[in-house]
Amino acid sequence: MTVVLAGIGADSTNLGALAPLYDDGSFEYVPIPEKTTATTEPETLGSWELRASDRTAADLTTRVDPQPVRGGCETVTSPDVASWPLHHDPNFEALTYGEHRTSGYVSRLRALEPGDIVGFYAGLRRPDGDRAHRYLIGYFTVDRVDVVTPETPQREREAILEAHPHNAHSKRARDGELYLPEKSVVFLDGREPGGLFDRHPVRLSDYYVRPGNERAQYYLRDEIDSSWNVRAGGTNMMYKPAYRCEISSSAFRRRIGPLEGRRPADGTLESPPDG
Repeated sequence: MTVVLAGIGADSTNLGALAPLYDDGSFEYVPIPEKTTATTEPETLGSWELRASDRTAADLTTRVDPQPVRGGCETVTSPDVASWPLHHDPNFEALTYGEHRTSGYVSRLRALEPGDIVGFYAGLRRPDGDRAHRYLIGYFTVDRVDVVTPETPQREREAILEAHPHNAHSKRARDGELYLPEKSVVFLDGREPGGLFDRHPVRLSDYYVRPGNERAQYYLRDEIDSSWNVRAGGTNMMYKPAYRCEISSSAFRRRIGPLEGRRPADGTLESPPDG
């Protein structure tokens, strides 16, 4: 059995802000801004309600950079921020996730099998300004894995898109063509157990200066590396690598605790491994 940890969620590169982690352990999940307005996704920054307040995701920022790496879209600023669509990925309600990143993501995700787990981590920051960290915020059990490559025949590609109607990559596809047709995309549909934590996410990162370096960076916590048997992804977390962990699904779930009714100890991994 295998667990893959995927870095997701809006951050300072695309939203200009990180989602908050509150003192009571509750937190916000905010998907990244969509790269294009040509999507059937109904959720926008202005409609995405925050769980711990009456605000929306649009209240967290005054600008978004939909394509901070490719530079294919100009910065969106207020008041247009509220109407900009979200790339709702992963979708924890529908338990679906799509990915085209080639830095270990496609290869590790496409190797997952039914019963394996994909866990999701995001950058969160406490409102008082404490150091932001990477936190595991939820997961789902893999039910189905499909892959579309640039060589996939059109009829097969269309069938896969139709099989994943709630997936963000399907929502921005047009006439059976992916938004980035030159890339391979992995489509993962999940089954229970799975979902977003209600509170107390698991901190995955430490922030320090390693010997020989001049600046501090984010690194995977040693406790996570050893107890989850991380076998791919390295230790540097600056660019949200995909981690492959050789740990059974049942052992992973025992170690991170429940999805609902989480206690502070669940977020610190202080709970006994066997419950």
